[in-house]
Amino acid sequence: MENPQRYFLHLGYNGTNYSGWQRQKNAISIQQTFEEALEKKFARPINCWGCGRTDAGVHASQFFAHVNLETALEEQTIFHLNQILPHDIALFDIIQVPDRANAQLHATSRTYNYYLHTQKHPLLNNLSTFYKGDKLNLNTIAKAVNLLTKHHDFLSFCKTPRVYKHTLCEVSEAQLFLEEKTGRLRLQLTANRFVRGMIRLLVARLLELGRGEISYKEFESYLVEQQPTKHKNPANPDGLYLSKITYPFLDIPPTNDLNLLGGTWLMVQ
Repeated sequence: MENPQRYFLHLGYNGTNYSGWQRQKNAISIQQTFEEALEKKFARPINCWGCGRTDAGVHASQFFAHVNLETALEEQTIFHLNQILPHDIALFDIIQVPDRANAQLHATSRTYNYYLHTQKHPLLNNLSTFYKGDKLNLNTIAKAVNLLTKHHDFLSFCKTPRVYKHTLCEVSEAQLFLEEKTGRLRLQLTANRFVRGMIRLLVARLLELGRGEISYKEFESYLVEQQPTKHKNPANPDGLYLSKITYPFLDIPPTNDLNLLGGTWLMVQ
Protein backbone atom coordinates (compact mmCIF):
# COMPACT_ATOMS: atom_id res chain seq x y z
CA MET A 1 0.00 0.00 0.00
CA GLU A 2 1.76 3.16 -1.22
CA ASN A 3 -0.37 5.88 0.39
CA PRO A 4 -1.74 5.79 3.93
CA GLN A 5 -5.45 5.06 4.19
CA ARG A 6 -7.65 6.47 6.92
CA TYR A 7 -9.74 4.08 8.99
CA PHE A 8 -12.28 4.46 11.75
CA LEU A 9 -11.84 1.97 14.58
CA HIS A 10 -15.20 1.09 16.13
CA LEU A 11 -14.63 -0.02 19.70
CA GLY A 12 -16.14 -0.27 23.15
CA TYR A 13 -14.70 -0.41 26.64
CA ASN A 14 -15.34 -0.79 30.33
CA GLY A 15 -13.66 2.27 31.78
CA THR A 16 -13.39 1.08 35.39
CA ASN A 17 -9.64 0.50 35.31
CA TYR A 18 -8.71 3.52 33.21
CA SER A 19 -8.24 7.25 33.65
CA GLY A 20 -10.45 7.95 30.64
CA TRP A 21 -9.83 7.88 26.90
CA GLN A 22 -7.09 10.47 26.52
CA ARG A 23 -3.45 9.55 27.04
CA GLN A 24 -1.99 10.96 30.28
CA LYS A 25 1.49 11.12 31.78
CA ASN A 26 0.86 9.44 35.12
CA ALA A 27 -2.16 7.20 34.55
CA ILE A 28 -3.28 4.41 32.24
CA SER A 29 -5.76 5.48 29.56
CA ILE A 30 -7.79 3.72 26.87
CA GLN A 31 -5.87 5.61 24.16
CA GLN A 32 -2.48 4.50 25.46
CA THR A 33 -3.61 0.89 25.80
CA PHE A 34 -5.06 0.85 22.31
CA GLU A 35 -2.03 2.49 20.70
CA GLU A 36 0.23 -0.07 22.39
CA ALA A 37 -1.88 -2.86 20.90
CA LEU A 38 -1.62 -1.27 17.45
CA GLU A 39 2.16 -1.03 17.81
CA LYS A 40 2.40 -4.71 18.70
CA LYS A 41 0.25 -5.67 15.72
CA PHE A 42 1.89 -3.45 13.09
CA ALA A 43 5.43 -3.30 14.58
CA ARG A 44 5.59 0.49 14.56
CA PRO A 45 4.09 3.36 16.59
CA ILE A 46 0.60 4.33 15.42
CA ASN A 47 -1.35 7.30 16.77
CA CYS A 48 -5.12 7.20 17.03
CA TRP A 49 -7.44 10.16 17.58
CA GLY A 50 -10.67 9.58 19.49
CA CYS A 51 -14.14 10.97 18.95
CA GLY A 52 -13.96 12.70 22.32
CA ARG A 53 -12.90 12.39 25.93
CA THR A 54 -14.46 10.25 28.59
CA ASP A 55 -13.71 10.74 32.29
CA ALA A 56 -11.99 8.18 34.48
CA GLY A 57 -14.33 5.27 35.18
CA VAL A 58 -16.76 6.13 32.36
CA HIS A 59 -17.67 3.42 29.84
CA ALA A 60 -18.31 3.41 26.10
CA SER A 61 -20.42 0.88 24.24
CA GLN A 62 -19.72 2.76 21.01
CA PHE A 63 -16.59 4.81 20.43
CA PHE A 64 -14.70 5.74 17.27
CA ALA A 65 -11.07 6.63 16.74
CA HIS A 66 -9.33 7.31 13.44
CA VAL A 67 -5.92 6.08 12.34
CA ASN A 68 -3.78 6.27 9.22
CA LEU A 69 -2.43 2.90 8.11
CA GLU A 70 0.04 2.15 5.35
CA THR A 71 -0.30 -1.59 5.86
CA ALA A 72 -2.92 -3.58 3.98
CA LEU A 73 -5.41 -5.03 6.47
CA GLU A 74 -5.88 -8.76 6.74
CA GLU A 75 -9.16 -10.55 7.34
CA GLN A 76 -7.95 -11.52 10.80
CA THR A 77 -6.82 -8.02 11.89
CA ILE A 78 -9.78 -7.47 14.23
CA PHE A 79 -9.29 -10.91 15.77
CA HIS A 80 -5.56 -10.35 16.27
CA LEU A 81 -6.03 -6.93 17.88
CA ASN A 82 -8.70 -8.29 20.22
CA GLN A 83 -6.26 -11.00 21.27
CA ILE A 84 -3.72 -8.31 22.18
CA LEU A 85 -6.17 -5.95 23.88
CA PRO A 86 -7.15 -6.51 27.54
CA HIS A 87 -10.53 -8.06 28.31
CA ASP A 88 -12.17 -4.69 29.05
CA ILE A 89 -11.51 -3.16 25.60
CA ALA A 90 -13.01 -4.60 22.41
CA LEU A 91 -12.61 -3.74 18.73
CA PHE A 92 -15.82 -4.29 16.73
CA ASP A 93 -15.05 -2.97 13.24
CA ILE A 94 -12.36 -1.33 11.10
CA ILE A 95 -13.97 0.93 8.50
CA GLN A 96 -12.19 2.71 5.66
CA VAL A 97 -13.33 6.34 5.47
CA PRO A 98 -12.47 9.44 3.38
CA ASP A 99 -8.90 10.64 3.91
CA ARG A 100 -9.94 13.78 5.78
CA ALA A 101 -12.58 12.14 7.99
CA ASN A 102 -12.05 13.11 11.63
CA ALA A 103 -13.54 11.03 14.42
CA GLN A 104 -13.97 14.02 16.71
CA LEU A 105 -14.66 16.99 14.45
CA HIS A 106 -17.07 15.33 12.03
CA ALA A 107 -19.42 13.75 14.57
CA THR A 108 -22.89 15.27 14.22
CA SER A 109 -24.42 13.80 17.38
CA ARG A 110 -23.50 11.86 20.48
CA THR A 111 -25.75 9.87 22.78
CA TYR A 112 -24.99 9.15 26.42
CA ASN A 113 -26.87 6.96 28.89
CA TYR A 114 -26.58 7.20 32.65
CA TYR A 115 -27.71 4.16 34.68
CA LEU A 116 -28.45 4.07 38.38
CA HIS A 117 -30.02 1.61 40.81
CA THR A 118 -31.28 2.02 44.37
CA GLN A 119 -31.13 -1.62 45.46
CA LYS A 120 -27.67 -3.11 45.81
CA HIS A 121 -26.88 -5.80 43.25
CA PRO A 122 -23.47 -7.47 42.76
CA LEU A 123 -23.80 -7.84 38.98
CA LEU A 124 -24.16 -4.08 38.61
CA ASN A 125 -21.01 -3.18 40.52
CA ASN A 126 -18.99 -0.62 38.49
CA LEU A 127 -21.57 -0.84 35.68
CA SER A 128 -24.33 1.28 37.20
CA THR A 129 -24.26 3.82 40.02
CA PHE A 130 -25.77 2.70 43.33
CA TYR A 131 -27.61 5.34 45.36
CA LYS A 132 -28.76 3.68 48.55
CA GLY A 133 -32.36 4.19 49.65
CA ASP A 134 -33.21 7.12 47.39
CA LYS A 135 -36.96 7.77 47.32
CA LEU A 136 -37.17 9.75 44.15
CA ASN A 137 -40.08 11.70 42.67
CA LEU A 138 -39.67 10.38 39.14
CA ASN A 139 -42.37 12.56 37.63
CA THR A 140 -40.64 15.71 38.86
CA ILE A 141 -37.31 14.46 37.50
CA ALA A 142 -38.92 13.66 34.13
CA LYS A 143 -40.46 17.13 34.02
CA ALA A 144 -37.01 18.65 34.58
CA VAL A 145 -35.45 16.37 31.96
CA ASN A 146 -37.93 17.76 29.42
CA LEU A 147 -36.43 21.21 29.99
CA LEU A 148 -33.09 20.14 28.56
CA THR A 149 -34.26 20.27 24.94
CA LYS A 150 -35.72 23.76 25.46
CA HIS A 151 -32.49 25.43 26.62
CA HIS A 152 -29.18 25.70 24.82
CA ASP A 153 -26.56 27.15 27.17
CA PHE A 154 -25.23 24.66 29.74
CA LEU A 155 -22.72 26.92 31.45
CA SER A 156 -24.21 25.99 34.84
CA PHE A 157 -23.47 22.34 34.13
CA CYS A 158 -19.95 22.73 32.77
CA LYS A 159 -17.02 21.76 34.97
CA THR A 160 -14.43 23.82 33.06
CA PRO A 161 -16.19 26.56 31.04
CA ARG A 162 -12.99 28.58 30.55
CA VAL A 163 -11.53 25.98 28.19
CA TYR A 164 -14.44 26.41 25.73
CA LYS A 165 -15.27 29.22 23.35
CA HIS A 166 -18.91 28.71 24.38
CA THR A 167 -21.07 26.28 26.34
CA LEU A 168 -23.92 26.01 23.83
CA CYS A 169 -25.26 22.50 23.26
CA GLU A 170 -28.25 21.48 21.16
CA VAL A 171 -29.89 18.65 23.06
CA SER A 172 -32.18 16.92 20.58
CA GLU A 173 -33.41 14.12 22.87
CA ALA A 174 -33.70 13.90 26.65
CA GLN A 175 -35.59 11.01 28.20
CA LEU A 176 -35.89 9.25 31.55
CA PHE A 177 -36.57 5.51 31.61
CA LEU A 178 -37.58 3.14 34.41
CA GLU A 179 -37.16 -0.62 34.53
CA GLU A 180 -40.23 -1.44 36.61
CA LYS A 181 -39.19 -4.88 37.85
CA THR A 182 -35.87 -3.81 39.35
CA GLY A 183 -36.42 -0.06 39.76
CA ARG A 184 -33.34 0.79 37.73
CA LEU A 185 -33.26 4.22 36.08
CA ARG A 186 -31.71 5.42 32.84
CA LEU A 187 -31.24 8.99 31.63
CA GLN A 188 -30.63 9.19 27.87
CA LEU A 189 -29.33 12.38 26.24
CA THR A 190 -28.49 13.08 22.60
CA ALA A 191 -26.82 16.33 21.54
CA ASN A 192 -24.52 17.79 18.93
CA ARG A 193 -21.89 18.25 21.67
CA PHE A 194 -21.42 17.97 25.42
CA VAL A 195 -19.22 20.11 27.66
CA ARG A 196 -17.01 18.61 30.33
CA GLY A 197 -18.85 17.21 33.33
CA MET A 198 -22.24 18.14 31.87
CA ILE A 199 -24.07 14.84 32.26
CA ARG A 200 -22.71 13.93 35.69
CA LEU A 201 -23.53 17.41 37.02
CA LEU A 202 -27.01 17.18 35.50
CA VAL A 203 -27.62 13.78 37.09
CA ALA A 204 -26.48 15.04 40.51
CA ARG A 205 -28.87 18.00 40.38
CA LEU A 206 -31.73 15.82 39.07
CA LEU A 207 -31.25 13.47 42.02
CA GLU A 208 -31.32 16.41 44.41
CA LEU A 209 -34.55 17.51 42.76
CA GLY A 210 -36.05 14.03 43.01
CA ARG A 211 -35.19 13.86 46.73
CA GLY A 212 -36.72 17.28 47.36
CA GLU A 213 -33.40 18.91 48.25
CA ILE A 214 -33.85 21.57 45.55
CA SER A 215 -37.04 22.82 43.91
CA TYR A 216 -38.07 22.50 40.28
CA LYS A 217 -37.81 26.29 40.02
CA GLU A 218 -34.23 26.21 41.32
CA PHE A 219 -33.26 23.51 38.81
CA GLU A 220 -34.80 25.55 35.99
CA SER A 221 -32.87 28.62 37.14
CA TYR A 222 -29.59 26.84 36.39
CA LEU A 223 -30.64 26.66 32.74
CA VAL A 224 -32.08 30.17 32.58
CA GLU A 225 -29.50 32.20 34.52
CA GLN A 226 -26.43 30.40 33.12
CA GLN A 227 -24.13 31.01 36.04
CA PRO A 228 -20.85 29.12 36.54
CA THR A 229 -21.51 26.02 38.61
CA LYS A 230 -20.92 26.19 42.33
CA HIS A 231 -21.46 22.44 42.65
CA LYS A 232 -18.38 20.27 43.09
CA ASN A 233 -20.17 16.96 43.52
CA PRO A 234 -21.03 15.38 40.17
CA ALA A 235 -22.69 11.99 40.01
CA ASN A 236 -20.35 9.02 40.08
CA PRO A 237 -18.73 8.03 36.77
CA ASP A 238 -19.53 4.31 36.81
CA GLY A 239 -23.12 4.77 35.58
CA LEU A 240 -22.18 6.82 32.51
CA TYR A 241 -21.89 5.34 29.01
CA LEU A 242 -21.05 6.90 25.68
CA SER A 243 -23.58 4.92 23.65
CA LYS A 244 -23.68 6.21 20.09
CA ILE A 245 -21.86 8.58 17.73
CA THR A 246 -23.30 9.58 14.36
CA TYR A 247 -21.46 10.92 11.30
CA PRO A 248 -22.76 12.18 7.93
CA PHE A 249 -21.02 9.19 6.34
CA LEU A 250 -21.43 6.61 9.13
CA ASP A 251 -24.34 5.57 11.33
CA ILE A 252 -23.91 2.22 13.09
CA PRO A 253 -26.73 1.08 15.41
CA PRO A 254 -25.70 1.05 19.08
CA THR A 255 -25.42 -2.07 21.19
CA ASN A 256 -27.25 -2.49 24.49
CA ASP A 257 -25.23 -0.78 27.20
CA LEU A 258 -26.54 -2.67 30.16
CA ASN A 259 -28.98 -5.55 29.93
CA LEU A 260 -27.53 -7.93 32.51
CA LEU A 261 -30.80 -8.27 34.38
CA GLY A 262 -33.14 -8.14 31.40
CA GLY A 263 -36.47 -6.39 31.87
CA THR A 264 -38.33 -3.72 29.96
CA TRP A 265 -37.50 -0.02 30.02
CA LEU A 266 -40.49 2.34 30.12
CA MET A 267 -40.24 6.08 29.54
CA VAL A 268 -41.25 8.19 32.54
CA GLN A 269 -43.59 11.00 31.47
